[in-house]
Amino acid sequence: MKAGHDFKLLLRIARYARPYRVVFVSSILLTLLVAALGPLRPWLVQYIIDHPIAEGNLKSLIQFTVFLIILQVLQAITQYFQQYYTGLAGQLVIRDLRKQLFCKLISFRMRFFDKTPVGIFITRLVNDMETIADIFSEGLIIIIGDLIQIALIIVFMFYMDAKLAIISLSTLPLLMIATNIFRRGIRSTFHEVRNAVAKLNTFVQEHITGMSIVQIFGKEKEEKEKFESINRYHLKANIRSIWYYSIFFPVVEVLSAVSIALVVWQGTGDVLRGTAGFGTVVAFIMYINLLFRPIRELADKFNTLQMGVVSTERVFKLMDEQEEETNTGSLKPEKFQGEIEFRNVWFAYKDDEWVLRDVSFTVSAGTTLAIVGATGSGKTTIISLICRFYQPRKGEILIDGVNINEYELHALRNRLGLVLQDVFLFSGSVYDNISLFEPYITAEKVREAAIVTGAHAFIEKLPGGYDFNAHERGVLLSTGQRQLISFARAYAFQPDIIILDEATSSIDSASEEQIIKATQQLSAGRSAIIIAHRLSTIRNAHAVLVMEKGKVAEFGTAAELLKKDGLFGILYRSQFGVIAEGH
Repeated sequence: MKAGHDFKLLLRIARYARPYRVVFVSSILLTLLVAALGPLRPWLVQYIIDHPIAEGNLKSLIQFTVFLIILQVLQAITQYFQQYYTGLAGQLVIRDLRKQLFCKLISFRMRFFDKTPVGIFITRLVNDMETIADIFSEGLIIIIGDLIQIALIIVFMFYMDAKLAIISLSTLPLLMIATNIFRRGIRSTFHEVRNAVAKLNTFVQEHITGMSIVQIFGKEKEEKEKFESINRYHLKANIRSIWYYSIFFPVVEVLSAVSIALVVWQGTGDVLRGTAGFGTVVAFIMYINLLFRPIRELADKFNTLQMGVVSTERVFKLMDEQEEETNTGSLKPEKFQGEIEFRNVWFAYKDDEWVLRDVSFTVSAGTTLAIVGATGSGKTTIISLICRFYQPRKGEILIDGVNINEYELHALRNRLGLVLQDVFLFSGSVYDNISLFEPYITAEKVREAAIVTGAHAFIEKLPGGYDFNAHERGVLLSTGQRQLISFARAYAFQPDIIILDEATSSIDSASEEQIIKATQQLSAGRSAIIIAHRLSTIRNAHAVLVMEKGKVAEFGTAAELLKKDGLFGILYRSQFGVIAEGH
């Protein structure tokens, strides 16, 4: 069952080589040629010793020596192209496979990323892919070539001297037993090694990303101990594989030496008795070395193949995940009017642990809705549902009177502008982080977006201006600067609906005023949803939605809610001390 499963995986990965069949077939033919050329050299040496040298024929000796050199050069050239084409075949395959896997990943729903560590994705896209490449460069094709070479060597040995061939191969059963033990033992360690690599990748990625938290809370010692534990597990897994290699290779060398000793003992007697030539003994010693080398390497190559199969299984398991965004919608509006409606929406990230409970509200086209509430009340979840990062369990969400699932996913998101509290900037220029490489967003539009949102002033002062490299996550910029760039990004795409999730929570008062002004310009003539703890940032909102424990607690204008002196009034007093007259 396992062998059949592995074979199916190999067939599946082989399909990726179809577009490169010329390279693939060339590597096979070159491997066969290398396998055929190898056994010729000992046979030629045997002939040279037993004839030109034994007969003292200098002219014939020179001719055959030149032929031997030509054969060696030809073999070297063939090996070069064989290794090049087998390696090329592997790299071409994993390039396409890696691209396909990445495209698959970026189509997954957010919930899949919520439950899967980032290090797992890195391991699949990088480490596992390189292991799959070894199937071509060091695995299946090379194994076939080695098996053919072994068969040809044995044929040549029996052709030369059947008795010496039998003696030479007398240690082969012991070698097969040792190889089988090694193969089974080393295979069990590969799973441990791959798991250890995945754990290392996950831990390192998470802790480098969150290094500021580690340092500010003084957790360096504790995290160091955790890392040492994971690193120790990785060490032990690799040491187990090293142990198998350290035992197996000396065993092979001993058995090879025994075979050579038996050939020398028997062959020398045959030479003295005149039943064999000295060249035959030399050729058999060369054949034994040629025979044991591929047999020794076969065990290693079979394990390389097994590692490739394991990695292939892990990659295809990820490829076969049915976590893609549901994108059955067909409507592709050029523009939204911007009316948003929630109808009896229920949502839970896990089972029946409801985050939203029967939520209903309407945002009229061209108006601004402010959503307030305590942490965990469901504010950000509302935004995630509008963006279709998640699907409601019950109820429906409509834009312009149409269920959002009827819109083509990319067409829907292209009309939305999202600014998050935790701004993510990619490693690259400020210009690229605003335009996101969108062709229609020209330098003029990027500059205009920066001017409107108030980012232009500080961008011009950066070394290189808009060409300044923000580096990963924008670490060289302040929190407020990153936030302003994210506003410029949203403005540059000219969305019909603006969504701000705590967008002003991490900036100073001066920047806040800039953001408020930019928000007013950005939301003019558009629908806007603003989530904010700072009630000063929502003073121009047309309506306020107050969330409490996943339910709509209050809904109305700020003035209406203040008059009621309910939950919104409590929040207002907690920030301003009194309820302002006239509200």
